[in-house]
Amino acid sequence: MVNQPLAERLRPKSLESYFGQDHLVGENAILRRMIEGNTLSSMILWGPPGVGKTTLAQIIAQTLERPFYTLSAINSGVKDVREAIDKAKKVQFFNRPNPILFIDEIHRFSKSQQDSLLGAVEQGIVTLIGATTENPSFEVITPLLSRCQVYVLKSLDVSDLEQLLNYALKNDIVLQKLEIDIQEKESLFRFSGGDARKLLNILELVSANAEGEKLIITNELVTKSLQQNPSAYDKNGEMHYDIISAFIKSIRGSDPDAAIYWLARMVEGGEDPKFIARRLVISAAEDIGLANPNALLLANAGFDAISKIGWPEGRIVLAEVCVYLATSPKSNTAYNAIDTALQKVRDTGNLPVPLHLRNAPTKLMKELGYGKTYKYAHAYQGNFVNQQYLPDALINQKFWEPGKNQQENTMLDRLKKWWGKRYE
Repeated sequence: MVNQPLAERLRPKSLESYFGQDHLVGENAILRRMIEGNTLSSMILWGPPGVGKTTLAQIIAQTLERPFYTLSAINSGVKDVREAIDKAKKVQFFNRPNPILFIDEIHRFSKSQQDSLLGAVEQGIVTLIGATTENPSFEVITPLLSRCQVYVLKSLDVSDLEQLLNYALKNDIVLQKLEIDIQEKESLFRFSGGDARKLLNILELVSANAEGEKLIITNELVTKSLQQNPSAYDKNGEMHYDIISAFIKSIRGSDPDAAIYWLARMVEGGEDPKFIARRLVISAAEDIGLANPNALLLANAGFDAISKIGWPEGRIVLAEVCVYLATSPKSNTAYNAIDTALQKVRDTGNLPVPLHLRNAPTKLMKELGYGKTYKYAHAYQGNFVNQQYLPDALINQKFWEPGKNQQENTMLDRLKKWWGKRYE
């Protein structure tokens, strides 16, 4: 027990010692009600590492006293899936609840592996709980996804991390024996990044040499300890989310050498190529945007090519997209525009659609004036006519502010020609 890592020693056995995810397992939350009512359905738990996906699945199985079979998508094939389903069939008895089949990193399962699950889930032979760090809409086949509820787990916030820290100091059999004085917590929480496992790994690293003397934990001590042993607080020693962050920020900062270096780190570390490709698509839209719309086309083509050819040639595709994005002009105006518009929608609610813009599929709607004064732009010179398109309460509201680059300057000139003073 003592030889186990701290994170494993403190793995929760019940919801009472499970920190975070109150929106799912807090009082009257959906998963808690499901567990308390013993009405479990198949589900996908989607969230970043270290937020308790595997632990939650184990707690559900233990609380409901169900057989629990687990597979890892990294080292399991179709044969392993079928063997697990056969085991589940053998333990089924009259009125006994079906076993839980937990699949970690289900996004790494191929289509054929996921297909092999369909019948067992549909027939109720197993209740599937899949865990993924990737958007299941992209990675889980539609027939399987339609048979599962998707629950989003969030990174732990500071209050969750503080509760976990206090719980560890009070309840762990090793830490109880140490005299630990935590004078500063900011670095502990910052380096953990909302990851419970990472927080406990950092705490274990910092306290490793504290036996026999009082340990005073400060921001400086935490930072120094992690600089000396950076792999100790990250899964597999490969700083997954730190490296992808450095990669995207290097592209945003127009440094192709740094971007290609971080890409090489991910390729050498065995990163999923689709994980990289997906973030290149996001970067093309978020950071290059309207300054070079072709960037999104190339990034999307890269994603498609990666899906077709995989490794090792896929590295060349990713390198091409990476360098192209890093050397492209940058703009985040579309990103800012949608966020500004979303905030306005939240502030103003469901404003009515102007009458002339409404659809009029029925006689009654036409009699009420729906679409009556609408002007069809293509019927006018230059395919443009000045008319109101926003709700009455938002007339002349601007959400998109053009950036200072050649592409958007051209777009702005066009808008000035059409709308006049509105864009001056």
